[in-house]
Amino acid sequence: MARRKKIYEGKAKILYEGPEPGTIVQYFKDDATAFNAQKKDVIEGKGVLNNRLSEFFMTGLNTIGVPTHFIKRLNMREQLVRACEIVPLEVIVRNIAAGSMAKRLGLEEGMPLPRPIVEYCYKDDKLGDPLVTEEHIAAFGWASQQDMDDILSLSLRVNDYLSGLMYGVGIKLVDFKIEIGRVYDGDYQRLILADEISPDSMRLWDMETGQKLDKDVFRRDLGSLTDAYTEVAQRLGVMPKQATHAVKPKLIN
Repeated sequence: MARRKKIYEGKAKILYEGPEPGTIVQYFKDDATAFNAQKKDVIEGKGVLNNRLSEFFMTGLNTIGVPTHFIKRLNMREQLVRACEIVPLEVIVRNIAAGSMAKRLGLEEGMPLPRPIVEYCYKDDKLGDPLVTEEHIAAFGWASQQDMDDILSLSLRVNDYLSGLMYGVGIKLVDFKIEIGRVYDGDYQRLILADEISPDSMRLWDMETGQKLDKDVFRRDLGSLTDAYTEVAQRLGVMPKQATHAVKPKLIN
């Protein structure tokens, strides 16, 4: 498929005009960033793995009735998605204390939380995506109260699905980040899951060893990021067990 006009380029993806009105082609790059892009690298194969894993998660969520922007995977690095208006929030669901929450609240990393905690950050790289409350969201009109109720419900359903999926392959879902989009059918608006779901946007720990299988491997210089993502893909059955990223991953269609 011939690419159309580039719409946007972010840290990990490029968006192009899709082949039909209301569609977008989402291209997954090999770029890895951390600490608001203060740390950068190019890691061969990361985009291929994230494309396939995001397809796997989004397809599963669509199957259980969680609406997403995902339409289909086009090739090893691209997928076709529905165009939507992105709500300017990052929605973070936490099951275990880690990362910025552990630092902010003086919690021991790895402490199970009494219940899943949902946090919101305002999407603005220049500001470092600051943590905001529902009061901020309402006051600045980023989302209505009905939107927030729907976002909370959707986020917890995603958490239930991903937690069970990961538990089944011996992985703890520590936390994850999602983005929400608005789509319109005439005068009717609904919210859908947008962006991606991949190890780039999750914290994943091996249940027995505590080994990190997410972007913290890159953040903390803990080894090979593609090895970690390949391990996740293999456990989930997305990639054959015998495959290694060294020979460029051959993914299951």
